[in-house]
Amino acid sequence: MPYHKNKQQAYQAAEQSVSEIQNTINELVLDGASYGSQLAHLKNEVNEAYQQIENALEVASETQRAQLQQFKSDLSSIVSEVNGQS
Repeated sequence: MPYHKNKQQAYQAAEQSVSEIQNTINELVLDGASYGSQLAHLKNEVNEAYQQIENALEVASETQRAQLQQFKSDLSSIVSEVNGQS
């Protein structure tokens, strides 16, 4: 049972990281004075999310694995979109 709990916790941490990034993207002010610091914060969040996803993939069930791969794909799209705006 502890193994299952660790799988679930790892998955939830990755899911929460991706959700936080999506919230940060929604709050990003493109022409604001703090855009640079917002972008740096976003970069840190993305790096943390990738790490959370990799950690979760180590113990994920097949169902979780598919969703975690989708999270990675979503993050790649976000990074591409942000890089295109800067």
